[in-house]
Amino acid sequence: MSEQTTQHTKLILIVDDSEDIRILLSDFLQEEGFNTICAGDGSAALMQAQNHHPDLILMDISLPGINGWQTVQYLRNMPEFRSTPIIAVTAHATEEEAEHSLTVGCNAHVSKPFDLEEILNQIVSLLQENTEGEAKIDAHTP
Repeated sequence: MSEQTTQHTKLILIVDDSEDIRILLSDFLQEEGFNTICAGDGSAALMQAQNHHPDLILMDISLPGINGWQTVQYLRNMPEFRSTPIIAVTAHATEEEAEHSLTVGCNAHVSKPFDLEEILNQIVSLLQENTEGEAKIDAHTP
């Protein structure tokens, strides 16, 4: 387990229609000290998010039914998920697709095939930023 994540017991929601990718990411992140839950489509992702309130979401874009972009938009419209970090993990590798991911509400974009260390670095960075942002809000709350 790497030193940078041993202090984390954060919950990550992995959304991908490929069971192999869900297992790969889940096993890797659990080895790094994270808790994980998974969903295979947008509807399941919305239910898992509402039931478990993950600290971060890894979102595939090409999903059956409600696609990843629509799912992100639904989540961003719910107050409890407006600041939840979301990383698009997708085969949509063009610059336009990456920009669209950010426009709909993702915080970062990682193209498939992906490097596990790159995803880990993004996760750690976004969780740290989100925690620091919450601390600033708490410090200003009367």
